[in-house]
Amino acid sequence: MADNSSCPGGELKYYTWEDVQKRCTRDERWLVIKRKVYDITRFCYRHPGGPRVISHYAGQDATDAFTAFHIDKELVQKHMKCLLIGELAPGQPCVEPKKNAALVEDFRALRSTVEQMGLLKPNKLFFFGVLLHILFIDVLAWLNLYYFGASLIPYLITVLLLGTVQAQAGWLQHDFGHLSVFGKSKWNHLVHKFVIGHLKGAPASWWNHLHFQHHAKPNCFRKDPDINMHPLLFALGKKLSVELGIKKKKYMPYNHQHKYFFLIGPPALIPLYFQWYIFYFVVQRKQWADLAWMISFYVRLFLTYVPMVGIGGTITLFFLVRFVESNWFVWVTQMNHIPMHIDYDDNKDWLSTQLQATCNVDQSLFNDWFSGHLNFQIEHHLFPTMPRHNYPKTAPLVRSLCKKYGIDYQSKPLFTAFADIVHSLQESGELWLDAYLHK
Repeated sequence: MADNSSCPGGELKYYTWEDVQKRCTRDERWLVIKRKVYDITRFCYRHPGGPRVISHYAGQDATDAFTAFHIDKELVQKHMKCLLIGELAPGQPCVEPKKNAALVEDFRALRSTVEQMGLLKPNKLFFFGVLLHILFIDVLAWLNLYYFGASLIPYLITVLLLGTVQAQAGWLQHDFGHLSVFGKSKWNHLVHKFVIGHLKGAPASWWNHLHFQHHAKPNCFRKDPDINMHPLLFALGKKLSVELGIKKKKYMPYNHQHKYFFLIGPPALIPLYFQWYIFYFVVQRKQWADLAWMISFYVRLFLTYVPMVGIGGTITLFFLVRFVESNWFVWVTQMNHIPMHIDYDDNKDWLSTQLQATCNVDQSLFNDWFSGHLNFQIEHHLFPTMPRHNYPKTAPLVRSLCKKYGIDYQSKPLFTAFADIVHSLQESGELWLDAYLHK
């Protein structure tokens, strides 16, 4: 046994994978990082990323997730010393049983190659240019009304311009939220609050709480909040839809979900749900700094547009902009995930977990701009801190590794990706109906 002086009265012990896998309850949570065993039972509630994202790996090997999410690993590991309770016994494999050890090691070698090629280093001028183009469109929207007046056509043009601002600012805040721009976390967090709070009117804490869970376990039911609409609104995934039908559960007429998606999906998510929920979130969790940033957005909006279109015109403008943003946001973010594999967490290796839940959309200048480079969803999920301008350079390396192991690497045209959302909803709805009626 080895002493651990940083943990009062504690000694490092040897454990098996079976020992770790048993500790995935509310009362006891362990995980493994680089063969070291950590007890996160109490720490998860103090975890900067929130308790859920780290708890999703309870009883599992979190090595690749830990590596993917943290940019200053040495600093983080210093804070983890008091959580260290032991290590895997000498006879225990480095990779969890039932996982492909060769695949895991090859992916880790790929990550080392990516680091050595400098693909995790950002070009700050790129992100500065993205910010400038957002601010330019924002000013252009105001100038349009100032010079052409508040008649219908200029008014609608301003709506489209401000909708573009909101969508593009959404992709930019995503970059800062993933620590992709600066080498220090604190600078990414600070600018993230400005972009999502002041430019968009949303809280950074809310985004962090939801989005990192999505990345940790994409398309995993009860772990990925992005698929929480199952089963209340939609039946998602082939297996889950059949399971829902067998249980004779019918919260909605799921066999028609590919139709009502057009009503309660893209047009409604932001203006009818997110818009009020973000205020509930920050007040409930007492995130007062985030609330102040959000208020600054609304103050700027009203000071800018009330003199030209009045209070009623500004409120209408705001909700029309949210409508445009919502459609843009939902189609782009769901095209990579909804048509893919959706199921319970089966604890696969990092590469397989991300590839079965994500697909790409073909590269073009328009697709890159329109989606904020989230058309490279596969590379983004494998390397979430990677600056988006390096995705195209990384894609051939990922394709090669996938080909070696026969893993499906999907890339499709933009409108095919949009259509696949609807087709997948129709298919899962039909599977639910068949199980509901006949099983």
